[in-house]
Amino acid sequence: MFAPPPVFAGYGLGLRKEHYRDFLETDVPVDFVEVISENFMVDGGQPRHILRQVRERHPVALHGVSMSIGSADGLDRDYLRRLRALVDEINPLFVSDHLSWSRIGRFNSHDLLPLPYTDEALEIVCSNIAMAQDVLGRSMLFENPSSYVAFDGQVMDEWEFLGEMSRRTGCGLLLDVNNVFVSSRNHGLDAQAYLRGIPADRVRQVHLAGHTQGAGLLIDTHDQPVSADVWALYADAVSLLGPVATMIERDDAIPPLAELLDELDTAQAIRERQHQVREAA
Repeated sequence: MFAPPPVFAGYGLGLRKEHYRDFLETDVPVDFVEVISENFMVDGGQPRHILRQVRERHPVALHGVSMSIGSADGLDRDYLRRLRALVDEINPLFVSDHLSWSRIGRFNSHDLLPLPYTDEALEIVCSNIAMAQDVLGRSMLFENPSSYVAFDGQVMDEWEFLGEMSRRTGCGLLLDVNNVFVSSRNHGLDAQAYLRGIPADRVRQVHLAGHTQGAGLLIDTHDQPVSADVWALYADAVSLLGPVATMIERDDAIPPLAELLDELDTAQAIRERQHQVREAA
């Protein structure tokens, strides 16, 4: 069994093509960047030479959206082979994906679909994680999803599922604070109970992003600045987690780089303030 990767306490941004020039031609004050793995795994995708050049300046985290770790018919071995090739080339800081499924047989929804939190689903997920980690030769991180539906017959809360999944497989966790907020509002859950229930020693990375109000639901759109409510929840999270890698995600309505760096400064100020509170206690 693999152990979660070492703790890394830096601050980073999601690297998107709108900011390639900034990262290649200027000294961007970040500790790491994160890219969407699949963008660099397909013919005609985003150019690997750009990623290699960025990797010379900053550690890179690979964040996947298509592993489909909850698929009942197992993982796509060709996908894992291509991901392993990217991992070997980039030597990433982290390799992560989502607690979700998107594929059955030859059909891929290209969406992060939810799982029922049952013993059967847990067995499937753990088996798939074990296979993925064996193929990659390293531990992975898995992110808590944003959720818009709930299932009858669930036997555990999401944070309990994540904790048991991590305990059985040795994987680490990527805590998306915006997803906690979105899911809690959509389902009337206690966000504080969620944060207390996540095994803090397994969390290696935190995501911060924006959301949009839909028709009766919050939608995890990644096209808005981090909201005041999510910043407040982040303060609560880091008071429990301590210093772990933190990054800002923006996937649409991409602003100038300076705006994202301002958000990253806010995250750093919040974490440092919470550290001072802990030290004084």
